[in-house]
Order: sequence, then C-alpha cells, then structure tokens
Amino acid sequence: MAGYLLRRLGFLVVSLLLASVVLFLLLRLLPGDPANALVSVGADPDQIAAARHELGTDQPLLQQFGTWLHQLATLDLGHSFVSSLPVGSEIVTRLNVTVPLTLSAFVLAVLIALPAGFIAAHRSRTWYGTLLSAVSQLGIAVPVFWVGMILVTVFALHLRVLPAGGFPQDGWSDPGNAVRSLVLPVVTVALVMAASLTRYVRSAALDVLGSDYLRTARALGASFRGAMWRHGLRNGVVPVISVLGIELATTLLGAVVVENVFALPGLGSQLAQAISQHDYPVIQGVLLVSTLAVLVIGFLADLVQRLIDPRLRGRLSGAAAPSAGGTR
Repeated sequence: MAGYLLRRLGFLVVSLLLASVVLFLLLRLLPGDPANALVSVGADPDQIAAARHELGTDQPLLQQFGTWLHQLATLDLGHSFVSSLPVGSEIVTRLNVTVPLTLSAFVLAVLIALPAGFIAAHRSRTWYGTLLSAVSQLGIAVPVFWVGMILVTVFALHLRVLPAGGFPQDGWSDPGNAVRSLVLPVVTVALVMAASLTRYVRSAALDVLGSDYLRTARALGASFRGAMWRHGLRNGVVPVISVLGIELATTLLGAVVVENVFALPGLGSQLAQAISQHDYPVIQGVLLVSTLAVLVIGFLADLVQRLIDPRLRGRLSGAAAPSAGGTR
C-alpha cells in the first residue's frame, strides 16, 4: 500500500507541475495586455511600458516562469496586478463561500440520487420508476442557471422567504444570513447534480440486480435486503464512487455559473473578474488551486475504490488479485 500511495502522490505532483506549465503558457498566448488595467484610456507608449515593467510582463517568458515557480515553492501565489493584494489570502477568502456551497450541494445531491436511482432501477417497470428515470433525464438537459432563475422567481420574488442573491459582508460571522444566502444556490446545484447522479446509480443498480451472484445468493436462501447489503452494495458502489469524484470536481470548477447567478463572492466569480482584467497572478492562482483540488479528489476516489473492492485492494498491496475460478 505504501508503494501505491507513493506512486500516486508522485503522479499528483508531476500532474500539478505540468498543469502549471500549461496554465502559464496558455495565459501568455491569450490576446490582451494586463498593463492596460493599470493605465488610463489613451495612455502613451511610455506609460504602458512603465506599467509592463512594474508588473514584470516585459521580462522573458522563461524568467517570468522561473519567478512563478520560485513563488510556488514558497507557497506564495504572488500579488494581484489590479488590487496588489496577496492572491493566496484572496483565494482563501473566496473559498469560504465556494467550499460550503460545493460540499453542501454535493451531500444533498447524493442524498437525493442514491435512493432515487435505486428505486428507478428496482421498480423500473412501475409508473413511478419510469417517472424517476424521465425526470432525471430531463434534469440533465436543463441548464443550471435556468434552475437558479426559477428558484429565485419562486422563493425570492413571489414567496419572499429567501434572498435572491448576495452574501453577508460579515461572512460567516453572521451564520444565519450566510446560510440563508446559500440555500437557493445549494439547491440549484444539488438538483442538477442529482439528476446526473441518479442516472449513474440507476445503471449501477440494474447491473447488480441482474447479476448472477445476486441470484445465487437469493437461491441459497438470503433475503433480498441481505443479499444486496452483503454482495450488491460493494459491487455497485465501486463505479459510482468514481462518478461521485467527477461530479464533485465538476461542481467545484463550474461554480462560476451559479455564483454569477446569485452574486456570490466565491472562487468562480473571482476567476471571471480576473479574466476580464487580465490579472495573470489571480487567474494562475485560482486555476492552480482548482487543478490541485481536482487531482486530490481523483486520488481520494481511487483510494476509496481500492479499499472497498478486494480485487483492486490486491493491486494496491501488490498481491495478486483473486481469480474468478478460485484456487485449484
């Protein structure tokens, strides 16, 4: 297991390094000059050149990249070109909104999707099983911002029980208003995510319900609940875990849409603002933190899969996986 963990951690570090190279190069290839954010309209070439020198964008690319790598080695993401504030502290402040939003929506989506997906599979020939499948399919096709607008119209404009957007200036120092401001965004993300997860859970449940090992366990006298708990759960949850990791990472990266709809000061809105201002340090910092989060989520999902599945666990420990035919 130790060898597997070292290999995966090494892969994570290499992936993060490659991502930093790609992010740095792609930003420099995009049109636009970040020096324009520091000068007024109609500035002369000398003023623009002075702004570039102040930002360091007039240096050779290799030197700029070396400076950024040195900053990363010291856990320093640099300072914003526009506000001159430390990028790291600004990202931490924004994560106080994005992380609770993402995790709460993820937990709610899982609580909805697991029973809905199993019922849709187990009762696939009933009207409510078919209805669950149809609703989940429809939910996949609905844009997340459209769901958010409907919820705002109903609960904020008509019923007036929840705020339409924004976040308290005091942040989590005012927990009541902070939670109320996140209710609609969380429900919006959770409904869209649950629709997608329900389809995957239904597919995994159908595979388990039609499997030979489940029929054999039932033929040997096990109850349906006992057979599902002892044999079906472990086999069905393994493919779902990888999907859960992908959904969680996708929600974190896609927070920009929901945060813009509800005017939340999160990581997504920070990224959108930085892109419009060509604020390279902020863009690099946000994308690097997002990439790290995706890599860590993938690593944890892979680890959980191997701990649950005995066949993958054998690979994790370096032992040979048990063959389907058993021992001779």
